[in-house]
Amino acid sequence: MGWFQAQVPNGFTVQQLEGLVRTAVFKSANAIMGFLLQAAADRIDATYQPKPGQVRKGRETIEVQGIFGVFLTSRDYYYHAGKKQGYYPADAALGLEVGHTPALARLICLEGADEASYQKAENHLLETGGISVSARQIQRMVQEIGVGAQSWPTRKTEPESDKEAVMYVSADATGVPMRKEELAGRKGKQPDGTAKTRQAYLGCVFTQHGCDKEGHPVRDYESTTYVASFDAIGDFGLRLRQEALHRGMGTAKQVVLLIDGAVGLEHMGHDYFQDSVQIVDFYHAMEHAGKVLAALLGDKNHPEYKGRRRYWAKRLLKNGVEKLIAQARQECFGRPNAATVEDELAYFVNNIDRMQYGTFRAKGFFIGSGVIEAGCKTIIGARCKQSGMFWGLRGAEHVLGLRCIHASRHTNDFWKHRLNSLLSAA
Repeated sequence: MGWFQAQVPNGFTVQQLEGLVRTAVFKSANAIMGFLLQAAADRIDATYQPKPGQVRKGRETIEVQGIFGVFLTSRDYYYHAGKKQGYYPADAALGLEVGHTPALARLICLEGADEASYQKAENHLLETGGISVSARQIQRMVQEIGVGAQSWPTRKTEPESDKEAVMYVSADATGVPMRKEELAGRKGKQPDGTAKTRQAYLGCVFTQHGCDKEGHPVRDYESTTYVASFDAIGDFGLRLRQEALHRGMGTAKQVVLLIDGAVGLEHMGHDYFQDSVQIVDFYHAMEHAGKVLAALLGDKNHPEYKGRRRYWAKRLLKNGVEKLIAQARQECFGRPNAATVEDELAYFVNNIDRMQYGTFRAKGFFIGSGVIEAGCKTIIGARCKQSGMFWGLRGAEHVLGLRCIHASRHTNDFWKHRLNSLLSAA
């Protein structure tokens, strides 16, 4: 069956007509933008006071691309004998980014960081906005702006203050597939001991002010912010602490570190969140409970497995971790599987204080790390772990920096901060 195609005068389809109208509107809008930016550049250059050592070399013309098209802009160029790069006062004041207007640069970064690939970002910009930017241009822009995005958590800012908030800090790690040169000498889980991925850490901070009618904790609306890094756990911990301090950790009523039982994350908590209440995620605890029961019963297909797993869940929620450890040891005493069971019990033995779930729930705390688990999938996995992808370290860092800023709803603040940085870089 054919499909109906609406016709308009001169034989154009509605789709073609809309495209032609958009082109006509963009052409006029582009001319206006070119005129306004040239006038602004002229005013900036006329009032600019050179800094010591700066010498005006002359006027240079640049091709600027904006949302509506390409236009030419002329502006003054200054050089400094002690610096490698010259300086264009109008470029900094107008927020031009590698020959792109700030609005287009922001849109390119949004598309480049959020789409599944740079090629898809190119296609999406052209299809939805009639904006012609190549995948290579998008990649270069993301890398250019991504440097600032990666350093964003270290910015100086006045910390928030909320003495009634319970602040949660959570972290996890996931592997990102890397190019071979980024993995040289790194140990991994491949049969030959090599690695296919590098570990990316993701951290988040969110707040809670109360519980619902059933006593379940409620995360404050749009309170979650994120940081990501490929750095060592210590450097990542410092970055996460800086984010928590920005969010008001110094005045919060209580800080809760909600993580899995990984030793590295535990040590990070002791180093950077000393006064926090540490909680091992309940769902990870139940995963390890399944491993203990599989060791006790022989495998997960044993008829008693599901029932006993439910029993472990109930006991854990009533501060029963020590009794469960004792019961498991008693059950396997003298049996061939005793050593295997003891190995699996180590997870619980090492985390007794951090598994007092009955106490934590009575205080109204979250005991599940679903927020950070979801973040690993949506912020890291959705962009960096697509089939066939292999990243360079810097490229992945810059993309994740931009994605964290967007997920944290800091996009406007970041671009204001970047404009101020350009203005002060003379």
